[in-house]
Amino acid sequence: MRAEPIRHQRSEGSILLRMGNMGLKRLREAHAAKLRMPAGSHEAILINTGGGLAGGDRFTFDITAENQARLTITSQAAERVYRSLGPAAEIDISLTAGDGASLLWLPQETILFDGARLSRRIAADLGSGARLVAVESIILGRAAMGEEVRQAHLRDHWRIRQEGRLLFADTVVLDGAPPASAATLDGARAFATVVAVCPEAGSLLEPVRAAIGERGAASAWSGKLIARLVARDGFELRKSLIPALTALAGQAGLPKTWSL
Repeated sequence: MRAEPIRHQRSEGSILLRMGNMGLKRLREAHAAKLRMPAGSHEAILINTGGGLAGGDRFTFDITAENQARLTITSQAAERVYRSLGPAAEIDISLTAGDGASLLWLPQETILFDGARLSRRIAADLGSGARLVAVESIILGRAAMGEEVRQAHLRDHWRIRQEGRLLFADTVVLDGAPPASAATLDGARAFATVVAVCPEAGSLLEPVRAAIGERGAASAWSGKLIARLVARDGFELRKSLIPALTALAGQAGLPKTWSL
């Protein structure tokens, strides 16, 4: 008799959040995805009770800040993506900011372990006068634990629109050994993409460049700011990323989980 193929357990999770200008209007959690928001707060914390992602896991986040609302989304800790036996872990992120809303997507780092596979899609739709700050940062193994990523797969797909007009389109792909040329990571183990859409993007450019220093670069034009950062490890990345995000977050400030 032929043995039945092994069916691996997969993790799923989803969050639907609607924030109005007077506070939380709707929250739905499913499976391993949880969200905690203190009463009266405009800051929400995502939690993956599964303890990380493996191949075939799937999470979706549907986040809306309605007209004139303020909302900051962060995560309890760094997300971990473990070695896959085949399929990629998938994350779908849908961000919507209504007219005059402020939406900050500021999760902590994603750690890719050797053999990890991750496909992440980020789609943001902004209304008139809406403000968005978004970051995604990747760490290739934990240097302090002596971990080495010999090969991994990452596909980070970004699309940001305002009033239906495409503002930012970007896809970062890593497939196999981490690129080590001078034009790519050049031996770095951590990198991040930061996007800000706001009227004051031009005036924020110099503070962001000062925070980044020689660990990356930033440009601003037409009401948006884009920054790329690279660093030797996660600790070095945070030394630049925290002051850069603090400058961009403005009065909302950086979520408290970033300082724990």
